[in-house]
Amino acid sequence: MPGRFTHLLINPCRIMKIEIPEKKKLVHEMIIPIRWGDMDAMGHLNNGTYFRYLETIRIDWLYAVGCQPDPLGEGPVIVNAFCNFYKQLEYPGDVLMKMYVSDPGRTTFESWATMARADAPEVICAAGGATTIWVDFPAQKAKTLPDWMRQLVED
Repeated sequence: MPGRFTHLLINPCRIMKIEIPEKKKLVHEMIIPIRWGDMDAMGHLNNGTYFRYLETIRIDWLYAVGCQPDPLGEGPVIVNAFCNFYKQLEYPGDVLMKMYVSDPGRTTFESWATMARADAPEVICAAGGATTIWVDFPAQKAKTLPDWMRQLVED
């Protein structure tokens, strides 16, 4: 079935890996405790939980800067997300999350986060990110980043 994803079918060994850029701006940090229920049958943090942690820091930052999306107005929506897994996270422990932003465009910006154990902050266990687009929710259309948000995400 030809289409825009044909290359994925032709080369199933192709690995998608997205790297966090060197040029980025640290905007938020937080600690997330690992819960027993966050683990999977293999005894380490379930892969879906990493995405939940990425969402948690992104939302925590948005609320911290006064950005509370209004379904009748405008706000941020992510259009893609990724996570690279480097080292297992396991219970018990706390995860030190650091969030970065970069590359503001007309309607978008990139957000990134690293995850390390709080007791070993120099060892990055996972890193991920998302492309965020500013939208008019009722119209379901992209909208230019507001000046106040652009100032937050610019270098």
